[in-house]
Amino acid sequence: MRIKDKKALERYQKKLDLARSAGVRNPFETKEETKAAIERAKKDFAFCVQRYFPHFADAATPYFHIDFANMVAKNPTFKGMCVFGRAMAKSVLNDILLPFWFWIREEPVYLVIIGNNSDRASQLLEDLRAEFEANPQIIHDFGIQHNPGNWEEGFFVTKGGFIGQALGMGQSVRGLRVKNQRPTHLVADDCETKDLLKNPKRMNEMVRWIERDLIPTMDGVIRRYVHVNNRSAAVMMMTILRDKHPNWKWYQVDAYDPVTYEPAWPEKYSNTYYKEVEEDIGQLAAYSEYNNKPHIEGEIFKEEQIQYAPMPKLNQFKIIIGRWDVAYAGTATADYNAVVVQGVKDKDFWVIDTYCKQSKMRQAVEWMANYQLNLPKTVVVHWKFEAQFWNDEVERTISEVEQAFKITLNIIKVNNPKQNKYDRILKLQPYYQNGRIFYNEKLKPHQDAQVGIAQLLGIEPGYKTHDDWPDAHQGGIEDLEPYVTYDYGRSTDILQGRMNPNHERI
Repeated sequence: MRIKDKKALERYQKKLDLARSAGVRNPFETKEETKAAIERAKKDFAFCVQRYFPHFADAATPYFHIDFANMVAKNPTFKGMCVFGRAMAKSVLNDILLPFWFWIREEPVYLVIIGNNSDRASQLLEDLRAEFEANPQIIHDFGIQHNPGNWEEGFFVTKGGFIGQALGMGQSVRGLRVKNQRPTHLVADDCETKDLLKNPKRMNEMVRWIERDLIPTMDGVIRRYVHVNNRSAAVMMMTILRDKHPNWKWYQVDAYDPVTYEPAWPEKYSNTYYKEVEEDIGQLAAYSEYNNKPHIEGEIFKEEQIQYAPMPKLNQFKIIIGRWDVAYAGTATADYNAVVVQGVKDKDFWVIDTYCKQSKMRQAVEWMANYQLNLPKTVVVHWKFEAQFWNDEVERTISEVEQAFKITLNIIKVNNPKQNKYDRILKLQPYYQNGRIFYNEKLKPHQDAQVGIAQLLGIEPGYKTHDDWPDAHQGGIEDLEPYVTYDYGRSTDILQGRMNPNHERI
């Protein structure tokens, strides 16, 4: 036996063992009770999971599983995307639970699972094959489903008529037929590999394959297509499909609230779990993997333009300005409170420290107060914010924080020029191109700084990302510009007679 075949057999045996562990809920159940339980399971998705798959249900079935299951069940021609954060059981839901539920509801089910390759697709299909073969509750309620002669890796047909088949992405769809039956339920699961995401041409080829080859294999009354993935990149096959087919359903559930850290699945994850995840892998990575907020590669502002360096001492800067972009709500969908503390030394600009969170504005003001309290006595930060944000609530918040911290922030209202924000932010690009903006090297692992930089990298024509940090960053650079020392300017002034050689104005 080849090593590959031996490993596949061992893997399948483990899945059989897992299926057997489900047991029978009540071995003394009467036929009438069994019949009643089956009828309830047909209508109640959560009960179906509880009865047949307790070994998968280590936590109560979440609302979004139930909601998605009912939505797909109601629409026999459903087309759409299941966009859950990582570790929210989207594969279990779509590869095992939903197809089985449709089958016990007496739908004809010909399931095709599409993986990024045929081996991966076969592995995904094995879970359900093992359940039909060895799950005691399924056998108790519906009889033996193992069907010798139609029971192999990548393809099986149960005695109850359920058909399962595995298919690699881009593979020929010829032969997707069993006698007179054609596929009824297509699941493209985790097909968006890192290599594929770097190849736009290949992505578009696969989108055309899904549209023109795969979906047309279905020709009956039931024709469902579900694309399963978390959104880990700005452009993916599923975003291309969404944009091309606005009538398709985009069902997105983020794993946690980025402000409160409250999990979307509280039955499974604690209120501190995702905070710990952020501490382990960093906020940007956590947002990408768990909250469907991908880190965007810059088209205008690029990673290589972000320069980190050991920062001069604070009292060596000619002036330090802290620019605050105000946000009020402090919710997961709100703008960010962004504070960027920047200084100028000679002709260079420095990002010294920063705050960037979807928080209430009080937290941002408290951050400024703490920052000011910890400054050396010889250093002053000039705090500024855009005048359009001024209202009684802002004034009250600043006053309360000043009283609590026993300081005066002396925040100044400033008016931004009447210019499109995108055009205003683009004024930063020459500074980056010329290598004149430096970041305090201590900000490299700083989560707020990385979130702010990610916003900057996301600035491009038609961008739909947050821009609070880049806006504050640009405003601060513009405030600092009059304090820059340009040697060539002095030389020109000397030549034109406006300065004497001692650099004194005449």
